[in-house]
Formats: sequence, structure tokens, C-alpha cells
Amino acid sequence: MSPTDIDTQANDLLQYIDASPTPYHAVRETARRLTAAGFRELDERESWSLKPGDKVFVIRGDTSIAAFQLGTKPVDTTGFRLVGSHTDSPNLRLKPNAPVNRHGYQQLGVEIYGGVLLHTWTDRDLSLAGRVVALHNGRPQHHLVDFRRPLLRVPNLAIHLNRGVNTDGLKLNPQEHMVPVLGLESAGPAELRALLVEELGRAGVKAAADDLLGYDLCLYDLQPSTRSGLHGEFLHAPRLDNLASCHTGLTALLSGTDKREATVGVVLYDHEECGSRSAQGAASPFLKDLLERIVQGHSDGRADAFHRSIRRSFLVSADMAHAVHPNYSSMHEPKHQPQLGGGPVIKTNVNQSYATDGESWAHFAALCKEAGVTPQHFVTRTDLGCGSTIGPITAGQLGIRTVDVGNPMLSMHSIRELAAASDVARMVAVLTRFFA
Repeated sequence: MSPTDIDTQANDLLQYIDASPTPYHAVRETARRLTAAGFRELDERESWSLKPGDKVFVIRGDTSIAAFQLGTKPVDTTGFRLVGSHTDSPNLRLKPNAPVNRHGYQQLGVEIYGGVLLHTWTDRDLSLAGRVVALHNGRPQHHLVDFRRPLLRVPNLAIHLNRGVNTDGLKLNPQEHMVPVLGLESAGPAELRALLVEELGRAGVKAAADDLLGYDLCLYDLQPSTRSGLHGEFLHAPRLDNLASCHTGLTALLSGTDKREATVGVVLYDHEECGSRSAQGAASPFLKDLLERIVQGHSDGRADAFHRSIRRSFLVSADMAHAVHPNYSSMHEPKHQPQLGGGPVIKTNVNQSYATDGESWAHFAALCKEAGVTPQHFVTRTDLGCGSTIGPITAGQLGIRTVDVGNPMLSMHSIRELAAASDVARMVAVLTRFFA
């Protein structure tokens, strides 16, 4: 793998992440790239007319997206080759009645979304982005907003008032200590609705404060993604878990030819970080609905076509993996310690937190060999609990053969995470081979 390929894929990932401060923006950026590559959007409310070679995508709930390139052969004879990932990352999100005034400060109340490393959100330049629903000509319309400027901050408590912080650890109460500061009461009111109206106006959307019906707004770190290390070998970025996997799956899909025998696709779900239980999460019928409709229009039409298609299908559940930490190596299982820059990681858990078994492991290992990549393995320590992915959920929904994989990283669920630049191109190479 050439240095040029490594740099190109790594830098493109950072651009993808910076364009995607929220799941709403990640779906928009994904759709933009798909459209530029000749994919067309389908509406789930309409009838579909599909033919071999079609490139299509579907968005549900503004935060989940699935894209498919239909094969030249009927899907009931080839099955589906799918990559699944998730668009959401742990963060802070505004409460419905967010404005709070305390001790002369204007603040915004937040909920904690997912498993946030809370202390990493303190003393950061935070901005605000997401979706606003406003009334237009009597109907609700969705609009994306991104303030793109320092707007909020969660200030730390000075060490003089917390003398034991370095020995006893920083203890944060999510309700009391994670409320970000927006401004000073003495500086004048900063009504949230007025701020949103102003931001909508910058995007060319005319709305009054009374027109705003609802919002889904996330805080995010304003510092751009970057590379570091002696030779630029590290990636420093927010939301690597799991936009990095969304990016590699999407890039592999777009790297193929216009003619593939098998139907291939990616599905990027929302709400993985909070259990996948939503209308567009992995526990929903989103993917099953789409696959059934594709089978209806791209098979021999027999009643069992869908079931035959699934039994010929394979899913790569792509979610970032834990690299061995040089300062905490004892927290890793001794013979399963993935290295940054060591390539894709096959993740295994016999209690089905990951969906990998010997067969799916072997299938992915064979793809790695064909791509000239050596896979790594991760198993959590036997005395520790194991996180999970969309892999077991999707496998359970569909009965599809599944392997759980991911590129290694450090600082998972921090506001700013760490990965290796060279691993991006390696995973793209393997997934491109999978689709081929």
C-alpha cells in the first residue's frame, strides 16, 4: 500500500468527519458523496422501479442511511454483501427547555447521550449543530444548522477548590457539573430561539421564533481534525467511533465498478450508542424493509426469494476496536492486543456481544489475505464486561452471517479520539475486496 494511498484515504476521512458534527450532517455528507457518484435517492413512501446495476440510497429519520448497488445477477442467486456501521457518537445534547440562568450565568441544560467520557468535554471550545423543525406555509420543515463558532464551554473547577483531583480523580455529576456556559446575564439576553432564527437566516431560511416547533441539537468540539506524530502517522479527531467505519464502508462502495454480479451495500444506523432501539436503529426493521423491497424487484419473484437471498448473504459489522494502551496494557487480554497501524481487527466474544464465529472470522481473514493485509484480533479480558455493536442485533433481526471488525483506536468515547492514518487505507482495501 503506497504512502500516497495512505495519505489520500486518511485525509479524506478527516474531511468527512469535519463535515459531520452530528448524525444529521453525517447522513447529508454521505448522501452528497453518493449523489456525486451517480446514486439516486429512493423514497420509502413511493413505489420503486429497480433494475440491475441501479445505484440507490434511502434515508430514514434524517440520521440513518443505506445505499445499494444492484448486481447484474438476481439477488436470490448471489445474496447481499453488506457493511454496517453507525452515524452516532457519544456527546451532549440540549434538553427541550434548555436555557438556565444561575448565579449571573446563562447556561443550556444538556442530556448525556451514550457512554461519554465526561471529563474530556470540560474546558473545550464547543459549538452547536443539529436539526431544527420550523413551520413554513403551515407545514413543518426540517433544516440543518451548524453554528461553527465557539459558543459554549463546560469550565473545570480550579484545583484550589478541588485539592484531591489529581489523586482521587475528577468526579462529575452529569446533572450538576456538565451544564455548559453560554453567556453572562449582565451582557444581555441570549435567547436560544433567537440564536436559532439567526443561524437559520444565515442559511437562507426565513423563520420567526414562534415558527420553531422543535429541535435535536448536539454540542461538539470545534477543533478541526488533524494528523500528528513524527511522520503524521496519528489521526486526532472527534467521532472516529464510528464515523471512521462509515467512511471506510462508503469509500469501498464508491471504489467499485459500474458492474458487479452481487448486490452490495452499506447501512449506517443511528442510535447504536444508546441501544439501537429506534425507528431507524439496528433493532428496527429499517434494513429488513429495504432488503425485502430489493428482493421483490430483483429476483425470480418466488415467495421464498427473500429467505434464499439472506442465506446467501454476509454482513461486515464495522465498528472501531480497542488498541492496546501503552500506559494501561494490563487492561487488555495478553494475547489479543491490537496495535495502532497494525491493520483491521477481528472482534470476538463468545457471549455474542460480537457476532463473529469461526466461519465469519475465516471469511474476513480470507478477504484480508486477498487484499494483502494481515488482520489482528481482539477479545476483552475475561474479568471485564464487553461492549457490543450493531452486529449481533442485525444478525438476530435477519439471520445473516456476520463478522464484527474495526480499526484499532485509543481514547474511545473521548471528545477527541486517536487512530492510525495507515489503518484507514487497509480497511478500505479489504472492504473493497469484499464488495468485489
